[in-house]
Amino acid sequence: MDVRAGIIVLFFLMGFTCAEPVKFLDCGSTTGKVVTVDITPCPNQPCELHKGVSYGVNVTFNSDVLSQTSTALVHGIIAGVPIPFPIPIEDGCKSGIVCPIQQQHKYNYVNLLPVKTQYPSIKLVVEWELRDDNNKDLFCIRFPVKIVS
Repeated sequence: MDVRAGIIVLFFLMGFTCAEPVKFLDCGSTTGKVVTVDITPCPNQPCELHKGVSYGVNVTFNSDVLSQTSTALVHGIIAGVPIPFPIPIEDGCKSGIVCPIQQQHKYNYVNLLPVKTQYPSIKLVVEWELRDDNNKDLFCIRFPVKIVS
């Protein structure tokens, strides 16, 4: 595990006890099933994301397939248009998951969602996907957020 991944895991372990489950919509998970989604900190929903702050995202899911790799894709959906939302680590195997991903196992995917100061203050929907070897979604979730100053 590299240092960045270790820091992310430590961040989530520290904040896990005060995390509230976030209401989400499944947007097409085909090779897995989401159990819970936590965003830290997010005391109220929709989550208010402050510019210049990184937020912890923890998705607990069950895998229905064997996969050697996993890749995360994140988009902000504004007026129905998906806009890429960069994250620090796209490799799911460096985000709390020990690969290969096994069938019928539960996993905790952890990553950071950095909110850049240049982002506009706006309400939007975040779409977060984790794809397997065959480019199918281990999970695909959507949750509303509000970016604020």
